[in-house]
Amino acid sequence: MAHTDTAEPTRRDFLYIATGAMGAVGAGALAWPFIDQMNPDASALALASIEVDVSAMEEGQSITVKWRGKPVFIRYRTAKEIEEATAVPLSELRDPLARNLNLPDNAEATDENRAAKGKEPWLIMVGICTHLGCVPLGQQGDYDGWFCPCHGSHYDTAGRIRKGPAPENLLVPPYDFVSDAKIKIG
Repeated sequence: MAHTDTAEPTRRDFLYIATGAMGAVGAGALAWPFIDQMNPDASALALASIEVDVSAMEEGQSITVKWRGKPVFIRYRTAKEIEEATAVPLSELRDPLARNLNLPDNAEATDENRAAKGKEPWLIMVGICTHLGCVPLGQQGDYDGWFCPCHGSHYDTAGRIRKGPAPENLLVPPYDFVSDAKIKIG
């Protein structure tokens, strides 16, 4: 008589499979709250982008808004400030990169690559010094741009580092002009 290995499953086999399946479902149910809590909450998602009304701003004025918990400087630059920024040769800049999240990473730090495209008087930058994270003071320093008094970093009227320990230009966040009077940051 031939012997085959195709024996019928027993009740014990069923119990092993059912117990393993219930254990997997239970582990998944236990892990889900821990995995879900890693997602950003609604208040963080709401801050992912903001709209700023700049209709009341006049030439030469600055405002500071908060975006993702960081200060963002919005400056309506004067013709003199733009002229000063465009006159600087790239060879004089300590950081040759634009640091503009709206452009490719290798974009040069020209005034055109730092200012709002088509709206050159507008400059939008994250207001955090690239040295140790301080908040620079506006329209101060050796270049009439921003000055970080904590360690002496001087930025020009395009937010480019010119003097002091800061290694990089101030970051230009992603932004878009929704209208002539409204800027969406983020």
